Amino acid sequence: MLVNAKDMLQKAKAGKYAVGQFNINNLEWTKAVLQTAQELNSPVILGVSAGAGKYMCGFKVVADMVKAMVDTMGITGPVALHLDHGTYEDCYKCIDAGFSSIMFDGSHYPIEENIAKTTELVGVCAEKGLSLEAEVGAIGGEEDGVVGMGECADPNECKMIADLGVTMLAAGIGNIHGKYPENWAGLSFETLDAIQQKTGDMPLVLHGGTGIPADMIKKAISLGVAKINVNTECQIAFTAAVREYIEAGKDLQGKGFDPRKVLAPGTEAIKATVKEKMELFGSVNKA
Repeated sequence: MLVNAKDMLQKAKAGKYAVGQFNINNLEWTKAVLQTAQELNSPVILGVSAGAGKYMCGFKVVADMVKAMVDTMGITGPVALHLDHGTYEDCYKCIDAGFSSIMFDGSHYPIEENIAKTTELVGVCAEKGLSLEAEVGAIGGEEDGVVGMGECADPNECKMIADLGVTMLAAGIGNIHGKYPENWAGLSFETLDAIQQKTGDMPLVLHGGTGIPADMIKKAISLGVAKINVNTECQIAFTAAVREYIEAGKDLQGKGFDPRKVLAPGTEAIKATVKEKMELFGSVNKA
């Protein structure tokens, strides 16, 4: 049973911890994240980008797979299935497909248009019982071919979007997607503090959670971040483990070429990464 993310994120904000959004790329990924959430008794958000949705044959296939897995695996904690960085069109596709949460990324529109489209989606999501994430100020790095440098959002614009009735707000505070460059200046806690002061109880979202030092993550949580997105780190861990298996020649021993065997170390590596993040974010035993 999928739930929207509202309740879990409001609890996280009040309890000064964060719920991880772990992006999924295939069945192994989904299984690894769900197993870890169950083992650690943690709430969890499964993120799906437009690219990953397309790779898995469309949003409907993803939603049906996730619902069936949650049911068959006997997952007892809250699980939200969330569209990550959705276009206006993709938001409607995911609503139809059965997602429980969506992100409308209108950060590239002029603020008036971002407000108009977000307002419309607030109404649709309220009617259907979905949670809605909005974005102000582009998050840097590369996300499905869009490259940005990690701008800081305008706290007044954040308040304008928060006041529309969205569930959670992603605001750029110098964070970027992917690996952080050597010359990265770090998170702007000044901006985050100003945003929290303007948006009050609104759960804030930190994108680009890979490679941000643990002390910065903890400080961000103390300043109102209740949802942290992780993707790249799981991908790197997965690939490194599969590479080790192949380089050790294990695929040449017996039936070592069986894809279930080849992908098993990668799946375990995702589980280890997710566990580490859930412990850092403080969501263990919060389901």
